[in-house]
Amino acid sequence: MTDHDATARLAADLIRIDSRSSLSNLPVAERLEAELPGFAIERLDFTDANGVAKRCLVAHRGGPGGLALSGHMDTVPDTGWTDDPWSARVDDAGVLHGLGSVDMKGQVAACVIAARGLSADVPVTLLITTDEETTKEGARIIVEQSTLARDAKLAGIIVAEPTGLVPVRGHRAHIAFTAVASGVQAHSSLGIGRNANWALIPFLAEMKTIFETLRDDPAWHDAGYSPVFSDFNIIIDNHGTAVNVTVPVATARIKFRYSRGIDPSPILAAVQAAADRAGIALHMAREGTPPELPADHPLIALAVAASGRATATVPFGTDASELSVLAPCVILGPGTTATAHTPHECVALAELAEAVPLYRRLLTEGARGLA
Repeated sequence: MTDHDATARLAADLIRIDSRSSLSNLPVAERLEAELPGFAIERLDFTDANGVAKRCLVAHRGGPGGLALSGHMDTVPDTGWTDDPWSARVDDAGVLHGLGSVDMKGQVAACVIAARGLSADVPVTLLITTDEETTKEGARIIVEQSTLARDAKLAGIIVAEPTGLVPVRGHRAHIAFTAVASGVQAHSSLGIGRNANWALIPFLAEMKTIFETLRDDPAWHDAGYSPVFSDFNIIIDNHGTAVNVTVPVATARIKFRYSRGIDPSPILAAVQAAADRAGIALHMAREGTPPELPADHPLIALAVAASGRATATVPFGTDASELSVLAPCVILGPGTTATAHTPHECVALAELAEAVPLYRRLLTEGARGLA
């Protein structure tokens, strides 16, 4: 079986297994482990905040040193899909369709096929995470608990998110805010309830000011990224309350993405102060710091030389924000984010296959040492 066929087969098998972040990913982990005979396997099991069983995989073959390939097993929800999200349909143009095809089960398949086909004398590590789309808990657990990853003494990590095989040297990280206003539920006509939205609205007005400042004030811009302004995206939830009921709980969730050149401390302080003024509860969840390597870093230079593409930065985030504690990270994978997180997610099988020899070249060169 050719690398193209093996990658296509494994990618399709992974897509057919529903592993939205709200579900257990154990079936995907077991399917991947079956593809790695001869590798030392470390299973890192945990239970997420909702009581769902999850598993990360670390696989290693060979001695210490060299590079790792990393990808995640979970997907976003199937919002908006009208076709079967788990069909793994391949159209006449050789494009693979399905939830997770480009973000990032196709890339995980390419990583596994690349690692499995390497010469046995080349050290290789696979860091396969879960919950990347939500909390990045899987990546943190690998950093904190993996003996195999620590003993591998990695010189670098290739995070195989879709970049069009452009070596990405840096991206934004995020802080998640959850603001909760409380009211008293009652029939709205009686005048005895208290609508939680009235407490939330002043807070939202201040959040709009922060959003506009981040977007419009050059002092908050980072010219090394496109767009230059930080993301400050808000979702509002009344948890299904009917229009004739005073809202008992109103929740606003904000994702603040910032690059390494931006100090997030004033934003954190401003959000907290606004919550205090409005009398609402605020929870902050912060992932690792934004990863960013200089353009002349040896790992970036290696990736640029091997791919033939200039390095770049991207506005989204990956597990590199956590994994960079283990080793320097470059984000480099086939496909693009153009259809990721949409009901039309897809990736060309030829692009997945193109990544396999590139990953092998990087792993082989990386094993010789980074200058």
